[in-house]
Amino acid sequence: MEDKRELIKQKIAVLNEAAKAYYAESREIMSNFEYDKLYDELVRLEEETGIVMSGSPTQNVGYETLSDLPKEVHPSRMLSLDKTKSVDDLVSFAGTHKCLLSWKMDGLTIVLTYRGGELFKAVTRGNGEIGEVITNNAKVFSNVPVRIAFKGELVLRGEATISYSEFERINETIPEMGAKYKNPRNLCSGSVRQLNNKITAERNVTFRAFTLVSAGPSPAGEAGDDATEPDFKNSREQQQLWLKSEGFDIVGYRVVTSDDMADAVKKFAEEITGNDMPSDGLVLTYDDIAYGRSLGTTAKFPRDSIAFKWRDEIKQTKLLEIEWSASRTGLINPIAVFEPVELEGTTVSRASVHNVSILKELKLGIGDEIEVYKANMIIPQIERDITQSGTAEVPDKCPVCGSDTELRNETGVETLYCLDPECPAKKIKSFALFVSRDAMDIEGLSEQTLEKLTGLGFVKEPADLFRMERFREGIESMEGFGEKSFVNLLQSVEKARHTNAARVLYSLGIGGIGVANAKLISRACGGDFAKIRKLTREQLLEIDGIGGVMADSVVEYFADSANTARVDRLLAEVDIEVEENDEEQIFGGMTFVITGSLEHFENRSELKNEIEKRGGKAAGSISKKTDYLINNDTESGSSKNKKAKELGVPIVSEDEFMDKFGIAGTR
Repeated sequence: MEDKRELIKQKIAVLNEAAKAYYAESREIMSNFEYDKLYDELVRLEEETGIVMSGSPTQNVGYETLSDLPKEVHPSRMLSLDKTKSVDDLVSFAGTHKCLLSWKMDGLTIVLTYRGGELFKAVTRGNGEIGEVITNNAKVFSNVPVRIAFKGELVLRGEATISYSEFERINETIPEMGAKYKNPRNLCSGSVRQLNNKITAERNVTFRAFTLVSAGPSPAGEAGDDATEPDFKNSREQQQLWLKSEGFDIVGYRVVTSDDMADAVKKFAEEITGNDMPSDGLVLTYDDIAYGRSLGTTAKFPRDSIAFKWRDEIKQTKLLEIEWSASRTGLINPIAVFEPVELEGTTVSRASVHNVSILKELKLGIGDEIEVYKANMIIPQIERDITQSGTAEVPDKCPVCGSDTELRNETGVETLYCLDPECPAKKIKSFALFVSRDAMDIEGLSEQTLEKLTGLGFVKEPADLFRMERFREGIESMEGFGEKSFVNLLQSVEKARHTNAARVLYSLGIGGIGVANAKLISRACGGDFAKIRKLTREQLLEIDGIGGVMADSVVEYFADSANTARVDRLLAEVDIEVEENDEEQIFGGMTFVITGSLEHFENRSELKNEIEKRGGKAAGSISKKTDYLINNDTESGSSKNKKAKELGVPIVSEDEFMDKFGIAGTR
């Protein structure tokens, strides 16, 4: 079967090349007799094997343009994989079990469903719960079988990718530098999700299977409903080999045990430079299907697989300029702009320098050679300045309004501020905070839209966001807006009118008052905003978790007559609902830190809410004030576990936390 499958692919390649030469280039590379002979041989092979590839000349490709991509809920949530950068972790994970170590492809995960031997449906992973239906696009991937020998229902997952060479070919056809695609993954994502599948077909998207989900009878009454599940001998490898026999390309893998793990990882690493397909790591999976399934899942990860990410990749580049970005508080942060480099599968050209102290510590200068990396494989950072010229200048004028700046030294950290209280950047950033999810949660208002609304004079203060009906005609005529956009915005505004005291307090942007502190203050006042605005410094300090600096900020804010007037106008537009909380405050004065994946709560925010409802505080980092670290992996060598042990902070699992305090899970 393997030989015939390869023969099919070879004949397709030759026939397609001949057709391209004849129809597109007006030249002939084979006679009609030779072409017809090859074509007939291909038809015979397809009939014998039951495999028909998407690129086969025997298929009439039906190009179709859609108005949008339909959405579909996955039968079960598609989880992501837990990750490690340690080979020792892979060895520990494998234990005494045989495993498959495969490439972790860097593309777009697709779920394919076949019924009666035909490609029935293709859906993207999406957010893991809801994906987009891209069946017509999948039918024109360069190597997806549109027909297979198996006549039951087959569901499998794989990765759609575009090769580096194809990525470079497509970018060469785009003259404008700014319009070029940044990396193969972005190009693939856009290609897979095209509304016109003719464009998808031109991009040479390939698909590689990595998981067989199910193979059995089709739904009752449909063709192939008498098919039985093949005997995979309880082996993931046998599943992969069976998929290969059905015409699928599969992700490259090696069979490994803990004994040869390090050697296998090393071999994969040596192959990266010659690998034309983008990959961002490896995946280790137990070969024993039943054992893997018996382990179940956490809230976020399956326990039968783990992803291996390469150590932080560091690249050398040249610093081109320092941009200065103003915030709502007047703080102006430096951002390094450098010659683009490829890091962890994406093109990077900018990194935050955070503050003036770090700028000086790195001794940055325009034209310097620097080393950059991605912290946690996500956030671009400067590792070091090789040249260390130290010539980067700190501006004495705000880059937005041109007003004077001031260099301040706060707790040993130098920061730059704009002194103009009317700086446009401050207003835009303040409004952006006001409409954000944890504040008033008004959807559809990006910084760009807020900039237009303030620039046209429609919005001058927060209360104006609830009065936009007055400027309907002007807003609907704004670029990118229209009647439908305006109606959607009004609906979002009306929804946001019904809120609570904590959201309103946080939305005001008072210095030092974040989401958690706003909730603490609100809870201490029973959700009564009238009480919040009258709090004295002494009363604020009595609230556990509120320090002197925060107390001063709140008191000073509400002592300012201009602020109180703005707040009064805002309160006239919103309906603050007092939230009932009859939970016993058993965590009063206690601080918890939550890390790792959870099993009894949907996510960390849910557990955090349960703690806060009972008077506790959920912090992001461990200190001497931390009472408990909640981590299901109590014995891990993670940085938080190490810090907790150093400070004598108890480490408890979810189960231990729930048993100790009588808390029920929410899942």
